[in-house]
Amino acid sequence: MLSEKRQEEILRLVNEEKSVTVQELKEYFDASESTIRRDITALAKEGKLVKVFGGALALESSFTTNELTNSQKEQINREEKERIAKYAAGLISPGDYVFIDSGTTTGMMVDYITEKDATYVTNAVVHAKKLTMKGLRVLLIGGELKETTEAVIGADAVLHIQKYHFSKGFFGTNGISIKSHYTTPDVREALVKRVAVENTLPGKRYILADHDKFGQVSSVTFADLDGTIIITDQKPESLYIERVDVVIANKSK
Repeated sequence: MLSEKRQEEILRLVNEEKSVTVQELKEYFDASESTIRRDITALAKEGKLVKVFGGALALESSFTTNELTNSQKEQINREEKERIAKYAAGLISPGDYVFIDSGTTTGMMVDYITEKDATYVTNAVVHAKKLTMKGLRVLLIGGELKETTEAVIGADAVLHIQKYHFSKGFFGTNGISIKSHYTTPDVREALVKRVAVENTLPGKRYILADHDKFGQVSSVTFADLDGTIIITDQKPESLYIERVDVVIANKSK
């Protein structure tokens, strides 16, 4: 099927169903994931739909604060996330005071961490447990536990993080855009992320994001692009390269 015809059909499906996933479109058209993503990106640039994590929304659809669980997220772009995670873990040096955000890619990163002469601070219960089992020094942030992402959030968590200053920080994000910067669906989680980013040295604020996160916008901005480094699996569009430091985690790394 020609791309123009396929895009017309994608737009029809989106407008009828109000939302579609990349997986649904792959099966519907018997097309590759990269083909479907290119079509969605093209339609989003033309202002015909809204590109979101894992799919697309009709223009009249509103954003939601609902979020996939960690187990669901782990199945999306898993190989790419593993490459990003392995690269990020290799950046930790002796003596570092490290913040590790909750999330699936940061969770995979924990599996690759080997540096024992560092202190690790996290707001993810699962991350803390895995780090402790490795015999590492771990500080777990206290506060409200969010069910879907297993992140510790809320006012108590913010107050807890404010007293720390990190030499390196590793963060997840639901969306990256030039206008809205880094975004996430939950305002309570966004506040925790924002404080942790602000308390990390500029130039050492690493955002772990697979290629699917570029061009997406979620409900709440938690950090600006300035002073951050994105670790991803594919080279993004030039407008991102010109605006923020980007590192590509290659298969060989």
